[in-house]
Amino acid sequence: MSDVATEHSRRDAWLMALRPHTLPAAAAPVIVGTGLAVHEGLFAPLPALAAFVGAALIQIGTNFANDYYDAVKGVDTDEREGFTRVTQSGLIPPEQVKRAMYATFALAILVGVYLVWVGGLPILVIGLASVASGVAYAGGPYPLGSHGLGDLFVFVFFGVVAVMGTFYVQAASVLAGQFPTAIPDGTVTLAAFAASLPVAAISTNILVVNNVRDLETDREAGKKSLAVLIGYRASRAEFVGLLGLAYLTPVWFWLARDYSPAVLLPLLTLPYAATITRTVVTDSSGEALNPALERTGKLLAGFAVLFALGLIA
Repeated sequence: MSDVATEHSRRDAWLMALRPHTLPAAAAPVIVGTGLAVHEGLFAPLPALAAFVGAALIQIGTNFANDYYDAVKGVDTDEREGFTRVTQSGLIPPEQVKRAMYATFALAILVGVYLVWVGGLPILVIGLASVASGVAYAGGPYPLGSHGLGDLFVFVFFGVVAVMGTFYVQAASVLAGQFPTAIPDGTVTLAAFAASLPVAAISTNILVVNNVRDLETDREAGKKSLAVLIGYRASRAEFVGLLGLAYLTPVWFWLARDYSPAVLLPLLTLPYAATITRTVVTDSSGEALNPALERTGKLLAGFAVLFALGLIA
């Protein structure tokens, strides 16, 4: 193999390790949190950009951690039906993936220094907890994803915390001075929490599809994902229930908070969500669920953009 071909294959392997299809889970909370900040007259571009970069780095670091730890612990095997894992398949040596994980989380912490300067002690606590949980998802003495807690981790950190944190750092930069030691008034609101719920729900559904697809191989490997613990039927009910939460939230903003009817724009994605749901509730093969996983990421991105536009309007 030529040097050019080798370099190309190495780039492809690292791109595979990044898992680009998961990046909507990093962008969506920032989009929605920023949309709400614009609505409230609290938009701050630099904190918003830093929030996105930090969220993307934590997502990528979590992907590296999941790839590395699932391989070295024997969770990923040749029987797995999902996307290729670079550590288990031998495309990238384990130590390189591990170093990439630590380097990515270190960069996230570096970005977090600016966010802490803007948001103060609350952001310091949230940032350190997010990084620690990203490692603990698949690594450490009690891996969250192997003990039925992966869904809760995604819902909280890639949904509620990410959206509310994005809104918080922008609001804090406008309403408070640098490095507040307490939570400034107007930075943590019911609207921010409610706006986080669709992102939390659909982000979690990305994991639900992943775990339904891997249910049998995870069970054989001893990984107790929530899908392994509750089975196919309850996992599919979870998927449908989370979608219901996502689509009821814009209606709540319209009826209970007197927002413009434009906040209902995400309902335009309902037909697309229905096609994904049909696949998830009727099929468990990788051939069907791998595309459904990618489409759920696209649904999250589309929903987030439309929801942000509706909030702004």
